[in-house]
Amino acid sequence: MKSFNIGFLEKQSITQNLLQTIRRIAEYKGKQELYKEQSPQVLETLRQTAIIQSTESSNRLEGITAPLERIKELVAKKTTPKNRSEQEIAGYRDVLNTIHANYADIPFTTGIVLQFHRDLYQFLPGEGGKWKPVDNEITETRSDGTKIVRFKPVPAHQTQDAMENLHKRFDNLLQSGEIEPLLLIPAYVLDFLCIHPFLDGNGRMARLLTLLLLYKSGYEVGRYISLEQMVEHTKESYYDTLYQSSQGWHKTKHPIHPWWEYFLGVMLLGVYREFERRVGLVTTGRGTKTAMALDAIKHFMGDFTIRDIQERCPNVGIDLLRRILRGERNAGRLECLGRGPNAHWRNR
Repeated sequence: MKSFNIGFLEKQSITQNLLQTIRRIAEYKGKQELYKEQSPQVLETLRQTAIIQSTESSNRLEGITAPLERIKELVAKKTTPKNRSEQEIAGYRDVLNTIHANYADIPFTTGIVLQFHRDLYQFLPGEGGKWKPVDNEITETRSDGTKIVRFKPVPAHQTQDAMENLHKRFDNLLQSGEIEPLLLIPAYVLDFLCIHPFLDGNGRMARLLTLLLLYKSGYEVGRYISLEQMVEHTKESYYDTLYQSSQGWHKTKHPIHPWWEYFLGVMLLGVYREFERRVGLVTTGRGTKTAMALDAIKHFMGDFTIRDIQERCPNVGIDLLRRILRGERNAGRLECLGRGPNAHWRNR
């Protein structure tokens, strides 16, 4: 809302670094169709992996966890949720699938935001699809256990109007073509998080809406590489830049550049680079899954376990991983430290 006040975005200076980042992202975007034509099997494997990683990472950022095997079963709809964490994970899975399958036909309205939030909590009846009924705060718990307020969002009684205004102003600027969409999308996400329209689920909703908005602007990398996992891997920068860019937001005096730099230069450019790297892995006669597992193993800097590889390659079966580890050990490229499923491995 505040980022879309008349004149705010128009007055922001665009640094050379930000311009270069936008150009690089545009170049990667131009390669998407080429990859679809040349590497459909690779992309299908990446797609299956990304759904699992997105579901796991986005929920884990909010402290919602489950064993990887359970997450894989939930994503594949081979089981039903057994507890609250699994109910929230299953809800995220369904909204994610809705966006992947139907993004072109989804109107970007406040009604859709409420619908997504309702579906996020569909396995917890009565908890989703409503604007917050009471004021909330964004707090931080320090190492000594004390809590501090990092940000006070829009009051509950102003939330509906704030969301309606945000969507109206965002749509007007997007349709006018006066400002680069790659600047508008992170500005929307920042304002959404500053409004904090729900009692719970704001972070996950922000990441789902990020995926939807990028899709609608032609940036489909989130289908193949998990945006949510990139956020999790860079979560210190994610939270730090959000905090920096939220200061002064209520008075429309907030510095939006730190958030722009993170969203575009760290998160989005990072996933495009990872996309190109993973597509380029399959240049040998090895299968896609084997190549992905070998690449994950190569990039471990210290000791690792088979569980660590599973987290990076959730679509690769345990039996294949065991064969790969044995083969790499027999070839002298890996050293096994210990025995059994919890054994540690190390690159030589």
